[in-house]
Amino acid sequence: MHSWTDTLRFAFQPVVNLVTGGVAGLEILARPETGDVLAEARRDPELDGRLAVSAVRAAARRETLLPLHVNVFAATLADLGGLTPLHTAVREAGRLPWEVTIDIGPPYTHVPQQALLEAVAALRNQGFRISADGVGDGDVPLRLLIDMAPDLVKLDASLLSRPAAVRAMRTLCEQLGALLSVEGVETELQCAAAVSAGAQLAQGELFAPPARLPAADVYVPPRSPATASPQRSGPSVRQFVRPAALLPTTVSAGHVRALLTGSPEVSGVLLVDAHGVPVRSVHRSRFLLSMSGRYGHALYADRPAAKLGDPPRTVGVDATAWEVLDVVAVGGRDRTSDDVAVVDRYGRCVGVVRLADLVRALAESRVEEAAGLNPLTRLPGSDAITGEVDRRIADGRAFALSWLDVDHFKQVNDGAGFAAGDELIRSVGRALQRSASDSTRVGHIGGDDFLVLADPEGLDPVAASVLDAPWSAGGRPVSLSLATVVCAPGSVLDHRQAAAWLAPLKKAAKSLPGASWVLGRAGLPGHEVRRGTQAAAAPAG
Repeated sequence: MHSWTDTLRFAFQPVVNLVTGGVAGLEILARPETGDVLAEARRDPELDGRLAVSAVRAAARRETLLPLHVNVFAATLADLGGLTPLHTAVREAGRLPWEVTIDIGPPYTHVPQQALLEAVAALRNQGFRISADGVGDGDVPLRLLIDMAPDLVKLDASLLSRPAAVRAMRTLCEQLGALLSVEGVETELQCAAAVSAGAQLAQGELFAPPARLPAADVYVPPRSPATASPQRSGPSVRQFVRPAALLPTTVSAGHVRALLTGSPEVSGVLLVDAHGVPVRSVHRSRFLLSMSGRYGHALYADRPAAKLGDPPRTVGVDATAWEVLDVVAVGGRDRTSDDVAVVDRYGRCVGVVRLADLVRALAESRVEEAAGLNPLTRLPGSDAITGEVDRRIADGRAFALSWLDVDHFKQVNDGAGFAAGDELIRSVGRALQRSASDSTRVGHIGGDDFLVLADPEGLDPVAASVLDAPWSAGGRPVSLSLATVVCAPGSVLDHRQAAAWLAPLKKAAKSLPGASWVLGRAGLPGHEVRRGTQAAAAPAG
């Protein structure tokens, strides 16, 4: 009698890092030649658990060093209370639990939530990483998703047509300390949308289809400034994490040598203790040089590899790329090319980052940033401001968008000369920057036009800095006009709608003689004159 294992095969689909372009892991997919074993597994938790074990063993036969993603239904975990046989299979395969991510998939309906959360906690205590799969196209309750606190959220590509939802999920992931991945990416347009929304990982036919052999190469469309993900205080180290080659601290130098010579893509090996905490770092070139020297093999082959290692350099998963550079800068110059281990809150290694990836990304971000600056004021242009507007909308934050310009600027240039006009613009830009708080963004969109994005409560200092100051150009007095639209959460869908509400306010401000400030609210008629000779409110148009 044939069993389901006789006709079951497994395929591997790469999970791609959208920043480095490298493969961050392999999802193992069951591919039965006949029947629907997945439908049976959905009804039979014991069968689903055996499928997970078989998936790990299939990966071990392929001798892949990449982190693995193993699929398990939510009901299976709730029913079995964990996956002890899977933990045993991982150990038998010579892998470590933190190299395996459990992709918990729907349906969640009728699954006992407390039992599921207890099973997730048990898996996490064993060292497994947790992924919430099928989000956006499944039935996972938002509260349960938050309580699970996954390390990874896998979002269905169908949500890419709703960018606000993807950005909101990215914000939630940041709060949970999770990475965001998009599944089912088939086109370059979808890939660009995923990057723009802030996803760090993705998988789909565009990069590589599922295959019986783990893919050696994947296609990742080149990133452009238009699709670069937003950076606030420097890019997160999470974007640059590569899989780490992990071995126990007791392993011999001969074992490490065999791994390095058989895997040319591995730049180094981290030796970890029983809990996955890095203890020693073995650099590829230095290690192989020692082993290839005179008597090197005879001296070291059977001795612990730790003797040829160095103290590991580590950073937390919440570090920025700049903080990684600080870590690299400490110590000898001969170690600047060493991988830096990225560790979770328990000190366990979740991957490595390479200096080359960081330097390239930071250099590109600086070039892109410089290209977007106005050459006169060195302030960012409209793209930077409108991009931040969209992020605040996605975050559900109230904000105030203001437009400022010089009254009758052409006459100023004609009467005082363009040099005096340029100096006036630079002075206004400096005043705006000096008054800006940490949450305020100032942009120069060309000519005498400025955009200011601020929290509603931070408006008065900005307005006072430019409206209370005496301005002149070539000895001629000059006045400024300011228009502001305050956008409450949900009042606008994107920066275009915010700009549409701001447009009539600009016109109203320019109609007032002298220094003026007009304020309106998105979704509400009318406006308030806060500065200017007109005292009564007028229709906003």
